[in-house]
Amino acid sequence: MNIEIDKKSGFCFGVVKAIAKAEEELAKGEVLYCLGDIVHNGKEVERLERMGMITINHEQFAQLHDAKVLLRAHGEPPSTYEIARNNNITLIDASCPVVLKLQSRVKTAFDTSRDDDTQIVIYGQHGHAEVNGLVGQTGGNAIVVEKESDLSKVDFSKNIRLFSQTTKSLEGFNHLIQNITNQKQEESKFEYSDTICRQVSNRIPNITTFAQQNDIVIFVSGKKSSNGKVLFQHCKSINPNSYIVSEPSEVLELNLDLTKKIGICGATSTPMWLMEQVAETLSTLEK
Repeated sequence: MNIEIDKKSGFCFGVVKAIAKAEEELAKGEVLYCLGDIVHNGKEVERLERMGMITINHEQFAQLHDAKVLLRAHGEPPSTYEIARNNNITLIDASCPVVLKLQSRVKTAFDTSRDDDTQIVIYGQHGHAEVNGLVGQTGGNAIVVEKESDLSKVDFSKNIRLFSQTTKSLEGFNHLIQNITNQKQEESKFEYSDTICRQVSNRIPNITTFAQQNDIVIFVSGKKSSNGKVLFQHCKSINPNSYIVSEPSEVLELNLDLTKKIGICGATSTPMWLMEQVAETLSTLEK
């Protein structure tokens, strides 16, 4: 069987940093909480929970006192840090540097544009942890645009300042820029910042080449991964014989032609060990 694992797939540096911090803290043998899934991959979350990490939500976090909590790579709004101060919570901050820089830019734009009534618009997924952190920099005033219909919330007679969630597609962002440009009134000012992480956007050309080089592509991704959805959709547009799985056992249901060249790749939230397990499971099918 001809199976290839894409060596350029797997965790981005922000996720690598967060998981390394979690493992370092867990090695001390102390209780460690994580605010939300450390990464949008259920299998990696399960691995760290077996090591002792306890995943909690924001409601549980607000009730916690005198504890140690890891903040994942997605970043958090100011309210999270305030709760930690009030509740004597020690934070292990693993926020991605790219996200922190974006948060700072959004906050600065909001603080300096109040006088001219500029609208802060964020191109991103509603409810996503990173987007929640960005909206928090504006005191909840930013407008989140995920799809074209969301533009109904924007006043095109006012100034607009556009940012993007770091893991959104560059193509989608450029399309939104054109859409706003076409709809805004002539006298209103429109500024935008390309804040998409190149560690993510650079996966597109790599996935393109990888999908072309293989007859069948198995894309491994957690069901919650925003980045995984974007990359898989692109992968399937290049190679229609692309399938998405979240765990190794799911490949058993695909009815694949095992004589074909099979490529395995994944999202920035997919651990390499999980892609290797998918390859091992495929290898058992020819026996």
